[in-house]
Parts: sequence; C-alpha cells; structure tokens
Amino acid sequence: MVSGSPGPVAGAHQGRVLVIAGSDPSGGAGIQADIKTITALRGYAATALTALTVQNTQGVTDVMPIPAAFVKSQMEAVLSDIGADMIKTGMLHDAQVMASLVICLKEANFTGGIVVDPVMVATSGDILIETKAIAYLKEHLLPIASLITPNIPEAAILTGIDIETVSDLQRAGEILLGMGPRAVLLKGGHLTSDWLVDTLLTQDGGIVEIESRRLHTRHTHGTGCTLASAIATGLARGDGLELAFRRGHAFVREAIEKAPGFGQGNGPLGHSAVCVDRILK
Repeated sequence: MVSGSPGPVAGAHQGRVLVIAGSDPSGGAGIQADIKTITALRGYAATALTALTVQNTQGVTDVMPIPAAFVKSQMEAVLSDIGADMIKTGMLHDAQVMASLVICLKEANFTGGIVVDPVMVATSGDILIETKAIAYLKEHLLPIASLITPNIPEAAILTGIDIETVSDLQRAGEILLGMGPRAVLLKGGHLTSDWLVDTLLTQDGGIVEIESRRLHTRHTHGTGCTLASAIATGLARGDGLELAFRRGHAFVREAIEKAPGFGQGNGPLGHSAVCVDRILK
C-alpha cells in the first residue's frame, strides 16, 4: 500500500493494479489488454500511459512517446488518491520514462510489489524500446521488481545468450535472477517444440514449471501483456506467487482458445469470454 493514500473500504478491496504502459488502438495488447485482464479477474485497473502507438494485428507503424514528466504526473495522480497494491509495467520505451517510474515510487513510499514485463519486441517482431534504455532497465528497474516476465527474445536481449531449449530457459533465468528481481517467469512460446514449458524461478531456489500443448493459432496478440497483468492482479488480491502464476496461465490459455478471430495478422485474445469463476475457484 502507498503511504498516505486512502485504504480500501472494508469488504470492498478488489486488488488495485496501476499499469504503466503504452496504448494499442486495436485493443489487443498494451494498456487495453491490461485493463481487460485486470477487470475480468475482478481487480481494479488504473493506468499511466507511456506512449501512443499506431498498430493493429499486422504490426506497429508509428509510436508517439509521452514525455517522462507527464508519465510521472499520471502515476502521482493515481498513487496520491486511489493508491495501488501492485504496479505492472509494460512498454517503457526510454530511460527517462523508466527513471520517472523509479523516482515516483520512491517519492510515494510505495511498498507494494512490481511486476515488470520488459516489453522490447512486439508479437509482430517490431522493436519497442530504445537500445540505451536496456542498460537502465537492467541496472535500476530489475533490482526492484517482484517479478519479471520476459519472453524468449527479450530474455535473450537481457542475458546475451541464445535460448533454444528448456535448459537454456533455466540458464537464462539464473542469469536474470542475478540482476536482482525476486522472481523470473520465462515464457516458452517462442520455442519450436509442440509442448511448451513456462518456467518460474525465485531467489530462494524455487522452480515451478507449467507444461502445455501448443495451441496452433495466429491469435496471440497481447499474450505477454495479458499474462503479466493476470499475475499482478492475483498478487494484488492476495494470491501467493505460484497460485497467481497458475491462474494467470490458465486465463491466458483460455483467452487464446476463445479468441474472437479478428484481424488479418496476429489476432487479439478473447478476454471477456474466459470463465473466470472456474479459474478463481
């Protein structure tokens, strides 16, 4: 909870998640996917926009960054009034925006958790972060994260190693843990196997793996945003990390299965079609 911010009304606490990320006008990823996910899982979503993108299911064609000072002002407005139990980050395109986040959390005496989805590469393959921002991310943001959720291309950028097998995933996870986050979730969707393994590693040596058969579909736009927001919502509502991971994984899988089929490229998920009662039971 943020020092000085109002507490939840007794019996009405939903799990407040403040998302700092970019906007996707097609609704499949970014802030739009975050809000859909958090709301579906019965949390409360607040947002601070970092960038406006021009994109759809076929790719990103333009990005308009929001000035870092304005990003910070959005965060301050939320934290000073509504407060937050968890922070979830998405597209942080430059070091100035990252610095504004770190400074704001210090000034607000924020004591909740932080889920960092190090968005660097879109589903379409488009690069969404400035190269010089990667060093700041590794030095200043990863060490304060409760959890980081890189996909394989992002983990490869952060660690500098090739990741082609489940063993490589675990090796990358060990390297990333050495950068300071309390836990690392490595997503196996970019491996070539028909069986996927998502691997959660923690600083105390814990390893949780979820194995699932690949869903052969092009409708996977926003899966990373959705999973990170689902886990952040679970943590905000009081779930332990493993339970939040398992529930988040189940939510994403069903949302892929129930995708509406929109778009000509990597289509969006079916967030609103998921049977949340079954996932949260």
